Amino acid sequence: MPQAVYRIALAQHDFPVGAVKDNSLRLQGLRDQAGAAGADLLLTPELALSGYPPEDLLFRPGFQARVDHELAGLASTGHATDLLLGHPSRIDGRLYNCASWIDASGVRATARKQRLPNYTVFDEKRYFTESAGTTVVEVRGLRIGVLICEDAWFAEPAAAARADGAQLLLVLNASPYHQGKCADRAAVLSARARETGLPLIYCNLVGGQDDLLFDGQSMLLAADGTLQALAPAFADHLLLIDVDGAAGGALTCTPVDWPATPAEPAEAEVYRALVRATGDYVRKNGFKQVLLGLSGGIDSALTLAIAVDALGADRVLAVLLPSRYTSALSNDEAWAQARTQGVRAQMLPIEAPFAAFIDTLAPAFADRAPDITEENLQARCRGVLLMALSNKFGGLLLTTGNKSEMAVGYSTIYGDMCGGFAPIKDVYKTQVYALARWRNSQSPVIPQAVIDRPPSAELRENQTDQDSLPPYAVLDDILRRFIEHDEPRAVIVAAGHDWATVARVTGLVLKNEYKRRQSAPGPRVTARSFGRDRRFPISSGYR
Repeated sequence: MPQAVYRIALAQHDFPVGAVKDNSLRLQGLRDQAGAAGADLLLTPELALSGYPPEDLLFRPGFQARVDHELAGLASTGHATDLLLGHPSRIDGRLYNCASWIDASGVRATARKQRLPNYTVFDEKRYFTESAGTTVVEVRGLRIGVLICEDAWFAEPAAAARADGAQLLLVLNASPYHQGKCADRAAVLSARARETGLPLIYCNLVGGQDDLLFDGQSMLLAADGTLQALAPAFADHLLLIDVDGAAGGALTCTPVDWPATPAEPAEAEVYRALVRATGDYVRKNGFKQVLLGLSGGIDSALTLAIAVDALGADRVLAVLLPSRYTSALSNDEAWAQARTQGVRAQMLPIEAPFAAFIDTLAPAFADRAPDITEENLQARCRGVLLMALSNKFGGLLLTTGNKSEMAVGYSTIYGDMCGGFAPIKDVYKTQVYALARWRNSQSPVIPQAVIDRPPSAELRENQTDQDSLPPYAVLDDILRRFIEHDEPRAVIVAAGHDWATVARVTGLVLKNEYKRRQSAPGPRVTARSFGRDRRFPISSGYR
């Protein structure tokens, strides 16, 4: 193998939002590791110093002052390994999304992001100013073009770098995850490499940030667009690439000892996404433990498995909250799962508080038959007890609702929606079952009886979900088409669905926006999640 002209290290790591000092210390440590590995340059993700997305922290002068202070400190160390660092910067009164090339003498060059995304989860035009002109840095006879995330999704910035003599493209990224996103990125980056005839190195952020999740999956693409290396998803890594070639000539880039990324089923990737997001949310918000209501149903069973895999059994409490309608099967299987996973579990029956509410409300409810009100009362009894445990012991309450339920309002506000984080909020019910089966293929932690039984809220005698909802296979297909693809009702019907069912389901989605606004955050794993990704008015005449 020819002698490397230049070795680049990629910091595929988590840089938490707002933790400017901690991020600076982490960057110093990674720079030292990169130097010890023979790296000439450490490449970071987008806005690594501030974390991404910093949102309205950017409006606080004190926040930018912290960024500037730490940036100056990193630039004054005289380190032998250069640093290409993402950070916000205020220049001539305007805020820019920047990447500074720092060498032993200080800041050598600063690139400004040219294209600002303002769609789906992105809102960068609220904060930053677009720039013009691609930055090309010459080092050791190499000319290296610097792009920042969205810049690489358009042909012009890369073409400008090529026109300015760039031989290699480096891309700093904070690209959020959803299913299929890696393939989309690879296709776009491959096109940039082919168009310019330049190899491209892509470094992405990793880690959970509220309802966003960054997957890493950093890449190396050859000049012909071939994907040469792909880093594992949802894992922190310091990755090395050797750049070979004579000055001014074509370059060859070679990954050095990258971790293997074996092919895996879609369920494996999504499950690992949920585990990473849950663990990061708990850690970043300072919780030592979590708790959840374990009903004996599939949703809470999957949520428990995620929590244990994210945090360890010793940090998870499962609470059984049976009512007069809870079956023996539900209790037995909930206990069985708790034992299998080694978590602490306790039972708090809700009969006494439920009966007390019924007695108290009896005069007001005189001559009215039981209905959904009594069902919701049971859910709210559970919510009160779980929140009491959360308050008393300081644990984060995980909610267990899925996307299908959240979409149509099949949930009780101030009841089963109580909690601080919702791990499967963006997972359709059909996928809940697929994830449970995949998790059991690794080790059997979810009782098979829970997977096989018809889903039920068990809030009245002999209740099943399909008393109120279409079969989940039908429901989820309608929801995907309506929510993620904005298909009109007529198009959904033409795809094979009953008109009345489509009208009812889509009407429920629109009607229940008010509930979703009051729900806990949860990780985005689909192309269009509820929240910042889908902003519909609560009060609306559109039906």
